[in-house]
Parts: sequence; C-alpha cells; structure tokens
Amino acid sequence: MSVAQLPTEDIGQDPRSARLAVQPVLGFSDEDKVGTIQPHDDALIVTLRIGGYDVKRVMVDQGSAVEIMYPDLYKGLNLKLDDLTRYCSFLVSFEGRIVTPKGQIRLPVQTGSKVVEVDFIVIDVYSPYTAIVARPWLHTLGAISSTLHQNVKYPSERRVCEICRDQSSTRQCLVAAIQHKPETESSVRTEGDL
Repeated sequence: MSVAQLPTEDIGQDPRSARLAVQPVLGFSDEDKVGTIQPHDDALIVTLRIGGYDVKRVMVDQGSAVEIMYPDLYKGLNLKLDDLTRYCSFLVSFEGRIVTPKGQIRLPVQTGSKVVEVDFIVIDVYSPYTAIVARPWLHTLGAISSTLHQNVKYPSERRVCEICRDQSSTRQCLVAAIQHKPETESSVRTEGDL
C-alpha cells in the first residue's frame, strides 16, 4: 500500500478564519495516471491492512453495497464459523448464481492512520480476489476511487492521502478468472467446507 500525503494551508490571517482550515479537495487529473498502463479496462485492486494483516488482491468496487470476504482470506485469517455472526440474506454472484453467505464478521481496515470497522460478508465461492471493499467502506473513509486513474483518495488530518493500485495483480486476477473452470456438477457443501 502506498500512501502519499499532500499538505493543505490554513485560510487567512484573521484569528477567526485561522480556525477554519481548507478542506482537502479530492479529485483526479491526468497526473494521477502517471505510472499506470494506459489505455486499460482494469479493475481497481489494492493492498489493505485487514484485521492486522496486509492483504493483497482487494478489489475496490464502488458499485457494490456490501463488503465481501472470499475463502482465501477467511482461511488466511484463521477464522472459524464461531467467529461469524449470522447473515440472513442471499447474494447474487458474478455468474448470476444465488449464494448463501456463511456469515458476517466485523474487522478493522487500516489505511494510513485511519481505521474503519468493516462488516464483511463471508461467502464460499471462487474468486481471484481475497476481498471486495465497497461503498460502505468508501463512504465511511470519505474516499473516492477511480478505476481510470487506478487510485483511491481520502482525507486524513487535513491532507489528501492515496491508496495506489497494483495493476500487475489486477491482470493476474483477470487471467486467473479466465482460466478458472466453474463447477459443472452441483456439490453439497457442509458448514466445515469453507
């Protein structure tokens, strides 16, 4: 995870206005594309600190309303079914299948000095990603993301901080998704399968 901090200035010299600080402006320009492979249609993949561990292959999806955790991360964090709380709704997978979540867990996601508690829904389906962070995380962090610029920006202590992409991981995830052969036969999964 790469975090860049840009300072902001205080307004004016009047003591009353000195208390007001210029709020950082979150936006993107062509300069933010420097270092990216252009043109591209890549998803935005980053590394985040989740539950105290640096987790790679996290997809930032501003089109999703829920955060998702896949089996690789669930197993990597040594989570058990007892760690999960019940989640009583179905989800629809990227393939259009109905998915029954294993449960939900709240974990801290740290970006720079900011920590946001995130409710991850744990599902047992294949994904080249380890997790998906979505609008709830972006909104709580006060962040904006851009797939074009392959970047997430958020305000922190009167600065604009950035979470930069991992475009090579994005392309590896794409290859893995293309090469993945979906299960042709339906299988019965038990609670211990995850």
